[in-house]
Amino acid sequence: MSSSDSKPGPKPGPWPPAPESSAMPPSTWAKRTGFRPKFSGEATATDSGQVPLPASVRARQPETQPDLEAGQPRLRPPPGPAVANGETDKEKKEKPPQPPPPPPPPGAGPVKRRRDSDGATGRSNGPDGANGSGDPIRRPTRIEETVEVLPQSVDDDLVARSLHMKYGLRDTPGLVPIGFYGLQHYLSMLGSLILVPLVIVPAMGGSHEDIANVVSTVLFVCGITTLLHTSFGSRLPLIQGPSFVFLAPALAIINSPEFQGLNGNNNFKHIMRELQGAIIIGSAFQAVLGYSGLMSLILRLINPVVVAPTIAAVGLSFYSYGFPLVGKCLEIGVVQILLVVIFALYLRKISVLSHRIFLIYAVPLSLAITWATAFLLTEAGAYTYKGCDPNVPESNVVSSHCRKYMTRMKYCRVDTSQALRSAPWFRFPYPLQWGVPIFSWKMAIVMCVVSVIASVDSVGSYHASSLLVASRPPTRGVVSRAIGLEGFTSVLAGLWGTGTGSTTLTENVHTIAVTKMGSRRVVELGACVLVILSLVGKVGGFIASIPQVMVASLLCFMWAMFTALGLSNLRYSEAGSSRNIIIVGLSLFFSLSVPAYFQQYGISPSSNLSVPSYYQPYIVASHGPFKSQYKGVNYVMNTLLSMNMVIAFIMAVVLDNTVPGSKQERGVYVWSDSETVTREPALAKDYELPFRVGRFFRWVKWVGI
Repeated sequence: MSSSDSKPGPKPGPWPPAPESSAMPPSTWAKRTGFRPKFSGEATATDSGQVPLPASVRARQPETQPDLEAGQPRLRPPPGPAVANGETDKEKKEKPPQPPPPPPPPGAGPVKRRRDSDGATGRSNGPDGANGSGDPIRRPTRIEETVEVLPQSVDDDLVARSLHMKYGLRDTPGLVPIGFYGLQHYLSMLGSLILVPLVIVPAMGGSHEDIANVVSTVLFVCGITTLLHTSFGSRLPLIQGPSFVFLAPALAIINSPEFQGLNGNNNFKHIMRELQGAIIIGSAFQAVLGYSGLMSLILRLINPVVVAPTIAAVGLSFYSYGFPLVGKCLEIGVVQILLVVIFALYLRKISVLSHRIFLIYAVPLSLAITWATAFLLTEAGAYTYKGCDPNVPESNVVSSHCRKYMTRMKYCRVDTSQALRSAPWFRFPYPLQWGVPIFSWKMAIVMCVVSVIASVDSVGSYHASSLLVASRPPTRGVVSRAIGLEGFTSVLAGLWGTGTGSTTLTENVHTIAVTKMGSRRVVELGACVLVILSLVGKVGGFIASIPQVMVASLLCFMWAMFTALGLSNLRYSEAGSSRNIIIVGLSLFFSLSVPAYFQQYGISPSSNLSVPSYYQPYIVASHGPFKSQYKGVNYVMNTLLSMNMVIAFIMAVVLDNTVPGSKQERGVYVWSDSETVTREPALAKDYELPFRVGRFFRWVKWVGI
């Protein structure tokens, strides 16, 4: 035998040979629900960040209902061609037949397949997972997903049940369920509806009666604008209200240098009229942006990597207001924070009659308990000091003993507010109740920029909520129509004088996921109840009498939630991508650092400012670094560049649209198109205008479906 014959030949590989690795289709809601590849532009990771198991493995595992609390619903499979591993039946027919695998080499043993715990299939011809040659087996690094879709004949309502939502978008339950779930829906969002006026009215120097009147006006406008939005806007079950996006610019306008010389009721009415003028112009700009179709073009620039840091910066920007005000009465403020955290986190899974009462009602429950505790302490004399009257203004107190305890009496006692006693039983909010609006171009420009950021916030809410309750996301035309209507409703808010614009509240997404209620009828009935309650003056007086420390404590939780909800938009992109991590990190850091430079410029540590410390970030217009010969330009630039959300938006939108990245990596929002509307009647039913109003506007293609 020759020496060449004695040399061992090359070791045979595993048998059968592993198929050539193909590009894995995106494992997103689009692929999992039967979207054709051309519609999918989101990340390859699932909402939970895990690679889905193949169908054969899922069949062996017990079904678990998804936790909508985490905002990760199982989405409704749309009717369409069955999809498996990213290929439709049509694509399979067009694909050329593959040649059969070569026969096994002589002497090869039987092929054994072993299923690993992660769903990968190992091939072994020998012990310990080795093939016949002793080489370790090669496992595929990525698992192709087998998508299971429901048949096309499944009724829409039945498909909605597969979402584990109690009621779908177009469901109309009985009057009793609508009333119960409507009350639940609005109570869970109580903080978002009432806290903004409790912040801005005292900052304007308004009295307790002014606070009660503004609260009643806010409830009235929220009810009207919500009815308009669910009927002629996006038609999604989204509550409209005074968004936190408008809070920072409102405080900046309130603390403008020209208003420092005013005092008392004149100060409140004058500043409110200035705010009304700025809101009306900024909202009209937003309406033009939507109804002209420009929003359809801007949507190409708005993606999860832009929305996430922009909305997160809104919540982070109020860190100087939150706990510094809570510290005025720690024993009340800290208890309030602890209770809302315990209810929302530690007790969130406790259910009573299939309702997570502690999670849904965390804010009203914690407020009621803390308020009752503070009332008992006040009645027990814990905050009563001999010879001191809490109703006397601090500037008029002569005694040093009383001056020492004035802060505790003002912020800890619950009987210092006269709002409930002075409020009338019936009051109808009417337009221009504070006077004719005052229009200032410099403040109007600030509000125009803020309206763009409010639109970005709403776009993220439309997309996230549509994945929960609708058959598919809306079309770009529907989004433009909704933004245009938000501009119109904010004009109404400006005319009525709420102090802020009216926009989609970001907390809607969390509320829908927790309550599992997606019917627009529920939201509409709750909006009607809001309008009725706004006519009862005592309701506004009761809300206005909430102690300021409790308001600040609830805001700490609400702003933290707002930040988290903003960052949760990253689940639609590849959150682990270094590109996205750097963009979000830079946007958040500079959204805190750049405004800090503007806010601290020209202020020495020994400066004696006339405003409280928690309002100092909003007086930058009087001392900012931008200085030119035009005072109006100085005001606009110093004010805008001192806002955290403006810097975050500029950084994110520039970086996300200039740094190279695939659509999957960026998580580009997937909106429905006209072909999808034609193919799927359910989509048209979800978003078409009621009473056949849409047929009169069919020529306006950019604001319809």
